[in-house]
Amino acid sequence: MTTRHHRARLYRRRAAGRDAGGKGYYSGSSILVSGTAGTGKSSLSAAFADAACRRGERCIYFAFEEAPAQITRNMASIGFDLDQWTAKRLLRFHAARATLCGLEQHLGRMINLASEFQPAAVVIDPITNLSAVGSSEEVKGTLARVIDFFKNRGTTVLFTSLTQGGGPMEQTDVGVSSLMDTWVLLRNVETPSGERNRLLFVLKSRGMAHSNQVREFALTDKGIG
Repeated sequence: MTTRHHRARLYRRRAAGRDAGGKGYYSGSSILVSGTAGTGKSSLSAAFADAACRRGERCIYFAFEEAPAQITRNMASIGFDLDQWTAKRLLRFHAARATLCGLEQHLGRMINLASEFQPAAVVIDPITNLSAVGSSEEVKGTLARVIDFFKNRGTTVLFTSLTQGGGPMEQTDVGVSSLMDTWVLLRNVETPSGERNRLLFVLKSRGMAHSNQVREFALTDKGIG
């Protein structure tokens, strides 16, 4: 499946899939997952990468915050064995601090690695870290080029964005939501009993019907449910 006219099978776990028309995202689309710290953005990224690899597709995970060993350890605690996919050369990590180089160099590395590895799916986690090396407009311009590059290749890309607590949730710090085909928002809410629960809902998903309901999901040792 290389065009956005075909649904990408199981690019999501149940929590996201129920809301994205029940069938997942379009192949070759750009997906934004935003939320405050601890809402589950990296966990949904791991589910996305794991599902691609289970289909025998290649995935590159660009990590701007955590080291690969930290990501694989943390994701193993919720049932995702990402090490098996790196061993089978279906998953490749590229980890670098955003401040290591400028936006153009980051873009060049993404293009070079994708041209070499030929992934069907890509994770960029989190794009907000790029604001350390460029203004919001510069980051938005770079990400527009990233999206165009992968769209032309029919590659499905999932971006994560950290939002700050206390501000409007329906916005991103680098202002890229308008570039995305699908936007999934994650939230933490505290119940009267003092329990904190994770919520998910789809703000938009171009070209498909999607639920307008807020869904609760949990991170367990068996995955996302």
